[in-house]
Amino acid sequence: MRYAVVTETWPPEINGVALTVQALAHGLLVRGHAVEVVRPRQPGDHDDPAGERSDGALATLLMRGAALPRYPGLRFGLPAMRTLGQHWRQARPDAVYVATEGPLGWSAARAAARLGIPVATGLHTRFDQYMRDYGMPWLEGTALAWMRRFHNRADATLVPTLELGRFLRAHGFERVVRLARAVDTAQLSPERRDDALRARWGAGPDTPIAIHVGRIAPEKNLALAVRAFRAIGRQRPDARFVWVGDGPARDALARENPDFIFCGVQRGAELARHFASGDLFLFPSLSETFGNVTLESMASGLATVAFDTGAAREHLQHQVHGALVADESGFIDEAVRLAGDHDRLRAMGRAARAAVLKLRPEQVAAEFDALLAGLARQGDRDAALAA
Repeated sequence: MRYAVVTETWPPEINGVALTVQALAHGLLVRGHAVEVVRPRQPGDHDDPAGERSDGALATLLMRGAALPRYPGLRFGLPAMRTLGQHWRQARPDAVYVATEGPLGWSAARAAARLGIPVATGLHTRFDQYMRDYGMPWLEGTALAWMRRFHNRADATLVPTLELGRFLRAHGFERVVRLARAVDTAQLSPERRDDALRARWGAGPDTPIAIHVGRIAPEKNLALAVRAFRAIGRQRPDARFVWVGDGPARDALARENPDFIFCGVQRGAELARHFASGDLFLFPSLSETFGNVTLESMASGLATVAFDTGAAREHLQHQVHGALVADESGFIDEAVRLAGDHDRLRAMGRAARAAVLKLRPEQVAAEFDALLAGLARQGDRDAALAA
């Protein structure tokens, strides 16, 4: 089969969408399919006027893009329906997966529809909830309607959790299909724990280290993580708070909290080493459709405190792998309680690790492949009936 994957974010950009889409594309490739990634040109890409390159064994079609306001290093794709239509007439994919709802994503969905190519979309980001985080709560309904219009043009909309699927169906989204997520438990492992790294953070073997991994941005509800850590510090003055990642809120957070340890963006083995060297993962976000970092934390052998939503609701068992909370006071209370019990933290981390060992990326790739192939077969049947 020949598949096209359209996304407005892609590594080396670091965010959950980029990494998830990359994993899906490579999963299809490993299964023997021809895969073309359509994405905006990034600063590190060669200036190839044809707009085509090879990313490993992946074919890549580079499109025009522009910088995303307030998010240095991230870009979005500009409209390109005519270009994609011409390209896909010459190299027609059997199905298209559109991972992002920006101008390039809209162009891809429309171009595929005009050519009769089946389209699946992925709902990776709750833009409606972001309206509150950026001070525009009155636009939540408008954003949700915009998302619904985009995804209802597709033959299937993929979501990572049952919870999100129920929410979308209740709000008029059609043809919603759950595609589960997995985690690389070979790379992310408690065995990556590094006492030398902990020592550089000013921590001994029994020093509680709270850790946050992800974009440092307003929509992540980071003020709650700060309050939780300050409550921990009143009981354990030796505790440390380590931040892995970057984003528009980092500078202000660092100025206001000079004792915090900022490690910047980490990838691959270094990310695994940083994760495993913590003790308690604080994940205060309420705007995630999933939250890949929850599974990554569990795979690394960390207890996690998170709201009862997304990946935490799907995979984290309360008081076994960490704590699921309903409100901010509960988040703070559980963080303090767990940080003060070293043995319990270790036991929860072991249980969390065991719980995610069954989540295999190759199974997700197989399910994704089956879904796209099914759309392609249905498209062929529909075309035959119309002929």
